[in-house]
Amino acid sequence: MDFYVEPERKIEITEQADVLVVGSGPAGFAAALAAARNGMKTVLVEQFNCIGGMATSGMMSHFTGATDSPVFEEAMERCHKEKAGIFIDGQGAGKHQINHEILKKVMLDMIVEAGIILKLYTFACDAIMEGNRIKGIVIESKTGRQAIMAKVVIDATGDGDIAAKAGAEFQLGREGDSKCQPVTLMFRIGGVDYSRAILPPSFETTVQVPKGEIQALARKHLKAPAGHVLLYPTWIPGEVCVNMTNVTDVNGANADDMTKAEIITRQQMCDIVLFLREFAPGYEHCYLVTSAQNVGVRETRHFKGLYTITPEDIVEARVFDDWIATRNRFNFDIHNVEGSGLDKNGAQKHFRDKGQYTIPYRACVPEKIDGLLLSGRNISGTHKAHSNFRVMPICMHVGLGVGTAAAVAVKENVLPRNVDVKTVQALLEKQGVRL
Repeated sequence: MDFYVEPERKIEITEQADVLVVGSGPAGFAAALAAARNGMKTVLVEQFNCIGGMATSGMMSHFTGATDSPVFEEAMERCHKEKAGIFIDGQGAGKHQINHEILKKVMLDMIVEAGIILKLYTFACDAIMEGNRIKGIVIESKTGRQAIMAKVVIDATGDGDIAAKAGAEFQLGREGDSKCQPVTLMFRIGGVDYSRAILPPSFETTVQVPKGEIQALARKHLKAPAGHVLLYPTWIPGEVCVNMTNVTDVNGANADDMTKAEIITRQQMCDIVLFLREFAPGYEHCYLVTSAQNVGVRETRHFKGLYTITPEDIVEARVFDDWIATRNRFNFDIHNVEGSGLDKNGAQKHFRDKGQYTIPYRACVPEKIDGLLLSGRNISGTHKAHSNFRVMPICMHVGLGVGTAAAVAVKENVLPRNVDVKTVQALLEKQGVRL
């Protein structure tokens, strides 16, 4: 193997932050807001051109999973007050269906109003370490290579890119074989007749159409690993959001794998449109409108925290003493790691639990790296537990807790692992979090 040795050079430190958040998806968005609203000089770094991650650039159809996040509710309320959106009564879109362009604006407004220093079009490419403590990150953009220093760094990249570069220990995907849930490129189609359109919302939803049952038809006529039908209403006349592209054996933290996924999903999109025209009532004249800016990754690195969330914690509705995100509820939404549909270890319609559960702060603190917090789907949990807490509203709720904890760490001049969680919880309650 050949190598190129980079010459040593000095890079400018552009910011000295109290709290630095990397990644502006739902978890990073809420973490940055919480830190800033609690008085911290906060910097938010995002590689794409907008806030929101999978909710916006990833073009996810809707928010799913129950939680009690005041930031989530604030964002939803502001979206529905926006005058520029097209809202069509009777089309089937509910409160949590996403109008992507409106949500981009609302999230950006909230970040700007909070006084957060925002760096879009900026890639976080390395961790700056002092022993086992992170002190900042290296960024790369059209401006050049620069550094940002911070008292606390929050990794909300989903894949945990900065945590991995800092040396935090992790498990890739499923325990035992490291297989990850498949990836999906979301897209929207137009020309749908809503008066007749079928809208199967889950893998376990079966719909009889003139030529057979729609899920069975998809398995027969769509090339594997595609082969399921998930269609969601939107707020836009005649448009439907499609969650049907599917690529297995992809490591979302590997650029070559993501390139492969981009190629395959874009080939699948056209096949899916033709399939819907032939088999789905109301879709006879449907056509491609737009697709997500990036392939959606469900699962990559699960970092080892001071505590690892288990499926039993969720099913038993555990309330942890060190809770930082409360009243969460969802199912085991494990997409089949081998192909289309629901994984054999997943449970949607047949999921049973004892109520709402909490996320412990310990699951957001890496075991061996100081100055760093985790926010979102990269927190410490098993493959199965992760399939529950990975959904966007819960990730946003985690972000609120983690951002608040980071602010407390800075105010009290302690490492994040040594924060008084009771102080964090008191602040969260003042922000509207209920136990």
